[in-house]
Amino acid sequence: MNTWHSQQPPYILAVVGLLSLLAASVFTFTGRAWVRFNGWVYRAKEPREYWGGVAAYGVVGVALVAYYLMR
Repeated sequence: MNTWHSQQPPYILAVVGLLSLLAASVFTFTGRAWVRFNGWVYRAKEPREYWGGVAAYGVVGVALVAYYLMR
C-alpha cells in the first residue's frame, strides 16, 4: 500500500529551485533582473531593486533545493 510518505520526492521542486539559482546567476552577470510588477530592472539605474530581485531568486532557489534534499 502506497502512502504519501513512501512516494518519490517531488523532483519539480529541485528543478524549479535550480532554475531559480540559474536565473539569479544569469541576472548577476548580465546586470538586469526581471522583478515582478516592475519588469526589467538594471543594476546601474536601480541598484536596490536589482539586488533585491537577485537575492529573492537566490533565496527561493536555495530554499526549494534544500527542501527537496531534506525530504
